[in-house]
Amino acid sequence: MLNDYIEHYWLLYVIIFGVGFGIALFLTPWSRVISIALGAVAKPSPRGMHKKPIPRMGGLAIVLGFMAAMVVALFFMEELRTLQFAGFIVGGIIIVGLGMLDDIYELKAGIKFAVQIVAALVVVFTDTRIIFVGWPLQEVFTTFSIPITILWIVGIINALNLIDGVDGLAAGVTSIAALFLTVLCIMTGSPLAVVFAAALAGSCLGFLPRNFSPADVIMGDTGSTFLGYVLAVSSIIGVYKSYAALSVVIVVFALALPILDTVFVSIRRVLSGKAPWRPDRGHLHHKLIDRGYSQKQTVVILYIVSIIAGGIAILIAVQDIRAVIIGLVLMLVLFSIIYAYRKRVGDRDKSGKSDESE
Repeated sequence: MLNDYIEHYWLLYVIIFGVGFGIALFLTPWSRVISIALGAVAKPSPRGMHKKPIPRMGGLAIVLGFMAAMVVALFFMEELRTLQFAGFIVGGIIIVGLGMLDDIYELKAGIKFAVQIVAALVVVFTDTRIIFVGWPLQEVFTTFSIPITILWIVGIINALNLIDGVDGLAAGVTSIAALFLTVLCIMTGSPLAVVFAAALAGSCLGFLPRNFSPADVIMGDTGSTFLGYVLAVSSIIGVYKSYAALSVVIVVFALALPILDTVFVSIRRVLSGKAPWRPDRGHLHHKLIDRGYSQKQTVVILYIVSIIAGGIAILIAVQDIRAVIIGLVLMLVLFSIIYAYRKRVGDRDKSGKSDESE
């Protein structure tokens, strides 16, 4: 059955990926012009990596690339002609509108959270919910499925927003996560989720050439919150309903970098007496740069971490325990190498020698 499914849709998935990629690639320069015209320009700040103003509504190119791919998919897939898909699109429009306003006017955190919850409610009440099948506490989780789903959607939206602090990081990490989610959703036989993930991966990769360091446009909240929204909904539709108790572990590994970075940063802020949403330079990408890595080195390292984590998610899904252990060991080795390099850079700085990093 899975073979028939793959044979029937694989070409369409490639086309959807290509449409998202091509439209985003073409529209990225135009998104820069629109950003400047609307006043959506990020100014230099102590937390930021840019030393001069930069247009920050480039995420429009990603959104339009994704939506173009959805239009193509609608002509060929009956699975998209549903209330669930309509709810997803309406929620996405709300998130994009909120992101655009934030990029222009810099809205308060409370307003953003409230609107994100509204978008999540639209998704929930159009039949997209996290359901844990086969759990010992299934009845409890079913009872609280609505707040759990809302928390998941809003959490992933903000997790992607928070890692968007270095040129090319959010777009690249999302591309990697979306590609792995595409594979996972193909394995579970969820065409709707496959279409979402494939279109998102293509759109992000189309945006990346103009966003990689040194970037001439950034995605802003228009892009980063939309990326989180699509990843969150894709994971619910394609993974959470298919792997029972393993689903949490699989999704956490597939989206490991934004999830774990956000969790650890939030815990650290709370323990230090700060609000978890208060910005600082405590994210992993900030730490790597402060330790001597250039922006490009930092982004490549975090790409590798995302690839290894996504690979582990696939291995967990196919229940290859030995390969999972090997993957975890590789990740530990990678972090050991990173730590050793950082220590060497620190020693070199103390001795008065210069660092070649950007």
